[in-house]
Amino acid sequence: MKQNLRADHGLAFLLQFENVAWYQDGAVRILDRRVYPMETRFVTCRSHREVAQAIADMVTQSAGPYYAAAHGMTLAAFECRNDRDPLAYLTQAAYTLSHARPTTASRMEAITNAALACAKQALENGQDLVDALQDYAVGMMETRYRNIDKCARLLADRLPRDAAVMTQCFAETIVGLLLRDAAEQGKTVRMFCPETRPFLQGARLTASVAAQQGCDVTVITDNMPGMILSTQKIDLFTSAADAICMDGTIVNKVGTFQIALCAKHFGVPYYVTGSPDRSKPNAAAVQIEYRDGNSVLEHLGIRATYPGVKGLYPAFDITPPQLVTGIVTDRGIFTPETLSRYYLPDEVQDFPSA
Repeated sequence: MKQNLRADHGLAFLLQFENVAWYQDGAVRILDRRVYPMETRFVTCRSHREVAQAIADMVTQSAGPYYAAAHGMTLAAFECRNDRDPLAYLTQAAYTLSHARPTTASRMEAITNAALACAKQALENGQDLVDALQDYAVGMMETRYRNIDKCARLLADRLPRDAAVMTQCFAETIVGLLLRDAAEQGKTVRMFCPETRPFLQGARLTASVAAQQGCDVTVITDNMPGMILSTQKIDLFTSAADAICMDGTIVNKVGTFQIALCAKHFGVPYYVTGSPDRSKPNAAAVQIEYRDGNSVLEHLGIRATYPGVKGLYPAFDITPPQLVTGIVTDRGIFTPETLSRYYLPDEVQDFPSA
């Protein structure tokens, strides 16, 4: 019975497929995560360029841009449905969507290139291009959720029966699936979420998912993780990653490095979820995105600093592999030292809890 359920069953509102990104009738609708949960507002994009702009403007974050890009390719197919050379149009659209944010361009290309391959196959078979790319986008979401659930189950296995977990930023689907799988294992989870300035993804998104799925969740400010790790008996620190280098270096929302450093000091294991990026052998291959520093000078749109004060906003930081306990993937849990084996055929790694 469970196998017939959609992969997003039982998850919080903003993790339901239609509430992440969704193509329908010549438009892509994206939940505006910049204002959720204070407002439940959707941004409607009527061209793939508007989808790319929404991704650049942080309308959706974490894994949301990947799904938005897939549905953006469906919208691009709708735009060029009467063109004599739709593949040329879709190729340009794929570049526009995948390069909306520089740090994740290589991963986004995997999504848009797969959509291009689907489009080529559809044209060869005489299929409707829009229908084919919509099927691809929805199927991609289903497949990714099920693959991420493999990670979630492995991570849930690392939790004691009554667990305390610290998160960072918004790890998207893994948060909801971890809580769903932990509940199925009869485990309870207390979650501590740093707020994640300046967009407050931890406070607004991670905490909302946790609360909607029945978790005991506490929001802390970004300068509190060391104190909480030292006093609350945290069992595990976890985050997703915008990029996992092949040497185990982690690129994630700025603030991850300092929490990993504190976790190491207090003997709390740090597990990252995701898959390694073969295009990034180490940190030298990573381009850190610097966003508008004015975001740091305000809080939810209200200016908090004196005129003339400057802001600096690196969107990500780099956590060295020495601070990483394990990388939880759909093929098992790897250490930074064994991560290169992820791409070997039939290679699955696991190791006892720390």
